[in-house]
Amino acid sequence: MDFTQTLAELYAEKTRMERAIAAMEELARSLCGKAIPGKLPQRRGRKSMNAEERLEVSRRMKRYWAKRRQGR
Repeated sequence: MDFTQTLAELYAEKTRMERAIAAMEELARSLCGKAIPGKLPQRRGRKSMNAEERLEVSRRMKRYWAKRRQGR
């Protein structure tokens, strides 16, 4: 069997499978209104904090450094 022909057939099959998967995901999304479990968006970077969370971190760090200074 010709290697290039086999490779071309595999790429064609891959394209058909990707289209079928996309169609099924769209159908599932429209039926249940939820994202597909296997397709969770990737989170990038740090989580932003609101004012209350920043205040808590600030208080916690002040306690931490106060204890460190006491130890000297």
